[in-house]
Amino acid sequence: MSPAAASASGRRYRVVQWATGALGRSAIRGVLDRDDMELAGAWVHTPAKVGADAGTLAGRDPVGVAATGDLGEILGLEADCVLYAPSPKPDRFAELDTICALLASGKNLVSLTGLVYPRAHGPLFVNELEQACKRGGVTVHGSGVSHGFMADVMPLVLSRLSRRITHVYARECSDFARHPSWRLVHDLLGFGKDEEEYLRALRPHRAAMRTLFSESLHLVAAGLGVELDEIDVDVDHRLAGADLATAAGPIPRGTVAADRWTFNGFAAGRPVITVEIVHKADAARMPDVWGRPGYSLRVDGRPPLTLTAGEEWVRDAISAASAHALNSVPAVCGADPGIRTYLDLPMISGRMHL
Repeated sequence: MSPAAASASGRRYRVVQWATGALGRSAIRGVLDRDDMELAGAWVHTPAKVGADAGTLAGRDPVGVAATGDLGEILGLEADCVLYAPSPKPDRFAELDTICALLASGKNLVSLTGLVYPRAHGPLFVNELEQACKRGGVTVHGSGVSHGFMADVMPLVLSRLSRRITHVYARECSDFARHPSWRLVHDLLGFGKDEEEYLRALRPHRAAMRTLFSESLHLVAAGLGVELDEIDVDVDHRLAGADLATAAGPIPRGTVAADRWTFNGFAAGRPVITVEIVHKADAARMPDVWGRPGYSLRVDGRPPLTLTAGEEWVRDAISAASAHALNSVPAVCGADPGIRTYLDLPMISGRMHL
């Protein structure tokens, strides 16, 4: 259904929420707050959530939509779009069958945990997605990691003001003190683990981070007319100097409480795109570790450009991530079938509320 058709018919986009972690619950609230969307279904990973009302899971009044853990039930729903927000997986191919099944069932899909640039994963991955889109007559789009934007879309926007660009640098430093998901903070980031346990888990974690952020580097490179030869990944970590209390749970003294990931995209034998991602369990208690929370962008060209913003630039990263995806739904549903990145879609903006 195209945005024009939706507007003419008055019918709202029927949206399915896939997974109801902190990000998924925010997306559900966003759907319920929009007059051009309605919640058609919700898939949950945790068996205890099966049968619960999706509105209740999101902290709202019941809406009459029962959550399910059955893929078949979701495939059988009449819906326009799936907001896909499970925990990121180290191997994109591990979830490819599920994504393709959703697409082949005739549902557009917006991923909140990657697929910003699927071509980063090779022609086989791209072909599977394209064939599924063709069977369903739908589109797949990735809105980004975290709330995306600063590591992929914003560098391209800023680059419009410069020529003869030689290097692009993007930095995000995030404070997880108020993030409610222990699964994300502990299991994915590794905070609260002792150093030995953290290092044992680093290999699969490194693969997951490479999978996610390589897409951003390839997207920026494609937007700048460059093809990357390779991507180098470097990671460092710091231990908590005192016991930290976070929304997700305690981070004991001496366990991992911060990490810094550096991704360098190489072309012509040198790094041309660098993305630095810093995570802190409690930034206020570790102010001297890798700078303050916030965002930095630098485009080395003529003229050189720099943009910096503190963490107040985005007061609620989870809400921003879900809004980023929700605002793309009309454009994605109206696009031609296939993979559609930011380079393919028209400019996407938010909605004024009067």
